[in-house]
Amino acid sequence: MKLQSLFKDLDVKVHGPLLTEIKDLAIHSKFVKPGDLFVAVKGHDDDGSMYIEEAILSGCACVLCDFYNPFLKVTQVVTNDPKALLPTLAKRFYKDPSSKLFLTGITGTNGKTTTSYLLKHLLDDKQAPCGLMGTIEYVIKDHVMPASLTTPDTITINKYLRDMVKLSCKSCVMEVSSHALVQKRAEGLSFDIGVFTNLSEEHLDYHKDMEDYALAKAKLFALVSRASVLNIDDPYFQIMKEHSKAPVYTFGIEKSADLMAKDITCTPNGLRFTAIYKQEAIDIQVPFIGAFNVYNILAAMLVAMIHGMPLAKIAEKLKTAPKVKGRLEKIPVKKDVHVYVDFAHKEKALCEVLKTLRSFSKKRVITVFGCGGDRDTLKRPKMGAASEKHSDLVILTSDNPRGEDPLNIIEDIKKGMSKKSSCLVIPDRKEAIAKAIQVACKGDIVLIAGRGHERLQKLKGLSIDFSDAQVAMSV
Repeated sequence: MKLQSLFKDLDVKVHGPLLTEIKDLAIHSKFVKPGDLFVAVKGHDDDGSMYIEEAILSGCACVLCDFYNPFLKVTQVVTNDPKALLPTLAKRFYKDPSSKLFLTGITGTNGKTTTSYLLKHLLDDKQAPCGLMGTIEYVIKDHVMPASLTTPDTITINKYLRDMVKLSCKSCVMEVSSHALVQKRAEGLSFDIGVFTNLSEEHLDYHKDMEDYALAKAKLFALVSRASVLNIDDPYFQIMKEHSKAPVYTFGIEKSADLMAKDITCTPNGLRFTAIYKQEAIDIQVPFIGAFNVYNILAAMLVAMIHGMPLAKIAEKLKTAPKVKGRLEKIPVKKDVHVYVDFAHKEKALCEVLKTLRSFSKKRVITVFGCGGDRDTLKRPKMGAASEKHSDLVILTSDNPRGEDPLNIIEDIKKGMSKKSSCLVIPDRKEAIAKAIQVACKGDIVLIAGRGHERLQKLKGLSIDFSDAQVAMSV
């Protein structure tokens, strides 16, 4: 695309030829290729202008920044706020791909990932695949890439959506984090449907309080054109409803909703309940465990119905829903004990998972977990209290300590615990997992919580290979 077309009618000043050909967009200098436009974005911890020379050495054809440097031998486009132009530039360059897809955005504290995989499963068709962008991975037809962020940057989002369109995808399911909404990474996207799962304490190191956190999530529903699908049972439902520009559809268990679940049965093999929609009742069976997953199932069902899928077809497809990595995933181990890996890294999620596992067996429940470093410290003692309440033995260990001392994090967790005799401290996560399985007796349940699907552990500025599931299987 020519430079003059890309920046047409935008408040910029161009220093260089308007007919410069732009081959792609980039905001990270290490990803710049010859012919690209490098956008020097100021972030929370970094300033893209520090990497302009690196981008030029990589062959960029043009730089978008907030100042003019006469010594640079490259075309320069200057504007007050380069970041503010990103949604428009990405939309133009990649030819507005979101408008060519049935795009669903899912936000909430818990359940985004499970809901997204359920919905992808429902919408997937060989002739019209459903793409996915979320916490675990990005899926573009048969191409699967590990996710770097739950919601990537604006350029990456539009690029992947463009690729989905090229590969005949007709829909896409996308997890939308509160950080992404505040940082406007989803601006300019044409969301058909927005989904709200729930809200509980999380990211209070980033958001000043729960109301601020809720308002960040509510930003999604100002971007939605066709329908807002909301959890009516959640205390923050009203805030989401008030910010919804599209018609509101509700799902729930406790309060009257458009789509409801009754007579819920939870077993170690799956869930069964009666779904009620407009006085029509249908039996639903899903191979997921945990009653909390009923909300995720209802959300995916309601989106599929709005999309036009018959309720009977939805019920049939849900019987074969694939398991989600790291979400109450049962791990095969050498010993005759039950080992589960789950992503629960918040108090409410940990409580729900432990209560589910407790209902499966009268034997002991052993929990291995830690808390992330350089993140919200207020949840640490709450998670300690939750683990102690629902476990027979708790083994405190490292999660992703990042720049913090793991022992300091563990001390914060222990502030919420009282029964010191039911708690072991083993900072090395591999040793902690091994110890849990070794001390478990026949029929006991071991929960390894906090990291779920993650394959890298972050500590002291490094990322090392570490999979909870792989470690458990090796014991």
